[in-house]
Amino acid sequence: MLSHADFVDAAERLRCDLPAIKAVAEVESSGSGFLTDGRPRILFEAHIFSRLTDHRYDASHPAISAPSWNRSLYRGGAAEHDRLGQACSLNRGAGLKSTSWGMFQIMGFNYAAAGFSDIQAFINAMYRSERDHLMAFANFIMSTKLDDELRTHRWQAFAHGYNGPGYAQNRYDIKLAKAWEMYGGTSA
Repeated sequence: MLSHADFVDAAERLRCDLPAIKAVAEVESSGSGFLTDGRPRILFEAHIFSRLTDHRYDASHPAISAPSWNRSLYRGGAAEHDRLGQACSLNRGAGLKSTSWGMFQIMGFNYAAAGFSDIQAFINAMYRSERDHLMAFANFIMSTKLDDELRTHRWQAFAHGYNGPGYAQNRYDIKLAKAWEMYGGTSA
């Protein structure tokens, strides 16, 4: 569990307010980086696995390798770890990189932008603590130059950069703005 001091450290590093970081944590994972069984929250992305494996498993394993994004493939919670396990049995590296991890749901393929030398170091951190999730988030935001958007609460620009062009379909920017206000953010 993150402490107030953890959030303060990240906010100082990113030069943003606490409600902004808390809003992202809330929208990405309902404020928790771990499942009740102690494993990190994940979401396995079949379309990323398909791309990273050159579509090799699309026909033989359509539930974990799909040529395009398909919401109906998600199983949620612990079942996402089962999907990841199936993918890793076919191609471990691609499976780990095709998964969003932890409190801030950082994609595995972004391990370097999150401050790690390799995918395994990133995965180890995602299993270790929510503070590691938070520091990976801060590194990722700085590396992708989204810190200014977070700092100035430009939710559409942040959402586009953090979640891609489909952010509007999921109302990601609107959810961020509401969560920011819920955590005490106010417009000047």
